[in-house]
Amino acid sequence: MMAERVALISGANRGIGAAVAIFLHEQGWRLSLGMRTPALPSWADPQRVHVQAYDAFEETAEQSWVDAAIDRFGRIDAIVANAGIMIPKSVIEADEADIDAMLSVNVKAPRRLARAAWPALGKSGRGRVIILGSLSGKRVKSAGAGSYSISKFGAVALAHGIRHAGFDLGIRATAVCPGFVATDMALGISDRAAETMTDPRDLARIIAMLLDLPNEASVAEFNINCQLEESY
Repeated sequence: MMAERVALISGANRGIGAAVAIFLHEQGWRLSLGMRTPALPSWADPQRVHVQAYDAFEETAEQSWVDAAIDRFGRIDAIVANAGIMIPKSVIEADEADIDAMLSVNVKAPRRLARAAWPALGKSGRGRVIILGSLSGKRVKSAGAGSYSISKFGAVALAHGIRHAGFDLGIRATAVCPGFVATDMALGISDRAAETMTDPRDLARIIAMLLDLPNEASVAEFNINCQLEESY
């Protein structure tokens, strides 16, 4: 039953993560929300929502979170690795610390989360992993997006690697790759109006659909754009 399923969502306090959490909550999921400063949202049923202090830079954070979620709910059926950062610099302007930070949050932390939840996802029989990639993980749109693209290309590859590793266990992984989404991050780096960007609530509907598909309908990538481009 859908009401029995449990999803972990990182970066759940705002933007895409919050939109996904609200939508899944409305659909009857039980949720464990990873936040830097954990606070139960006003919309959340405390019987079905657990909050956990989570910092993607901390290498032990994912295992602690998974352990706490299993203690609370007894199972994990899906993870939505949404937490991410962008440092808008070209591959020449960026220093080692910039690249390391984006790789740490956008690639290494989601891998650790999937690894920590792996036994529970396999036990589910239809475990689901959503990696929030980006169209910047499919093409390099500008010089300033170049360094970010390095990390998001890695995030897309991570989703494919998880899909291969878990397929025989019933685990399905999808790289969800949006363009501009009307969040603080996108609005801070673009002069596009929010109403011309993808609504986070539409991404939430897409992610919920991907989580609910049967094992026989595996979707490796889902690309979404708010504007016309040659390829996307």
